[in-house]
Amino acid sequence: MEKQLPVDLVRNIMSDFAEQTGLSPVRSRPQRYLWTDAFAVCNFLELYRQTGDASFKALALALVDQVHETLGRYRPDDSRSGWLSGMDEEEGKLHPTAGGLRIGKKMNERGPSDPLDEEMEWERDGQYYHYLTKWMHALHCVATIISEEKYHRWARELAKRVHAGFIFTSPFDGRQYLHWKMSVDLSRPLVPSMGQHDPLEGFITYSHLQSHNKSEEPQQWSTPDLSTEIKELADICRDRSWTTEDPLGLGGLLCNALQLAQLMINDRSGQDKLLLAMLDSSLLGLASCLHNLLLPARYRLAFREFGLSIGLHAVKRMQRLIEKDPEAFKDRETLYSRIEKLLVFQEVGIQIEQFWLEEANRAGDSWQEHSAINMVMLATSLAPDGFLQTL
Repeated sequence: MEKQLPVDLVRNIMSDFAEQTGLSPVRSRPQRYLWTDAFAVCNFLELYRQTGDASFKALALALVDQVHETLGRYRPDDSRSGWLSGMDEEEGKLHPTAGGLRIGKKMNERGPSDPLDEEMEWERDGQYYHYLTKWMHALHCVATIISEEKYHRWARELAKRVHAGFIFTSPFDGRQYLHWKMSVDLSRPLVPSMGQHDPLEGFITYSHLQSHNKSEEPQQWSTPDLSTEIKELADICRDRSWTTEDPLGLGGLLCNALQLAQLMINDRSGQDKLLLAMLDSSLLGLASCLHNLLLPARYRLAFREFGLSIGLHAVKRMQRLIEKDPEAFKDRETLYSRIEKLLVFQEVGIQIEQFWLEEANRAGDSWQEHSAINMVMLATSLAPDGFLQTL
């Protein structure tokens, strides 16, 4: 790629994404994928914020609608049809997230009587908890930027339905957990184990949604209360370890830490202990994962590394939050010391971006097989404030 200002490069990346996936110009069967699209919505919002060009806002809103119309309904090759919620056409359009949202994988989900093939399961459709929380975040970002309440309501309706579908009580210890992957209709688990950071991300995301208490809409469209769900997720999070060597998981942990810091400023929730545990876990993980960044491109997955570079951008913003409102953080000196240690790794994020901006490193299969998610997350890393914004 030629040397360009970040906003120009991000504009080009996102314009290509819109064309290649059938967003603009619109195709009859667009290629929608929930994780990638959540980051893309935030990127379009950031381009709108930086340039003032209303076409980027229009693309963000069009992408939201296209995701709901595509992933909020059953697949064309499914024997079922209509909205996942089971609502009729008119009601479904008013509540497009009330049945959850599909991942957007190329293959249909595993049938109830089909044996589990762990390798093949990666290619099959269903619903992922950690993709759904990303979409809740994207909807909340839209609601914040354009001040239209329906997007916030859709985020909370999604949280309400997803939580009910994914949470379960273990017969072995009587504790509650979250399934990692559910069927398209949320009726059965496809992968019963729990993602390491899923309850933490759910707790923080739901808490942000709950803290947004507007009531401009008619009573029949009232926004669901998430108090019970937040309490249940807090219980699941208790005494868990967040340490990981996975760069995508580490980046997500740092992004969640920033969101928690934002929440602490907004509601004075006093979550210093949890925030400190997240920062300590991030430091441990970073010390263990950096050797993988020395490998050639063919052995690396760009989108997982961009998860880390985005998370490292969150660290500086966390530092600014504590400096701006130190009274919101009771243990601010300890938190600040951890952030200073994390800032030592800022150069790692820059190195990740520069490595993948080299055309030769994008020529191999490891990039081309995941080109859409790679490009969108590269754009997020280059202009992260749309995704990392204070909600």
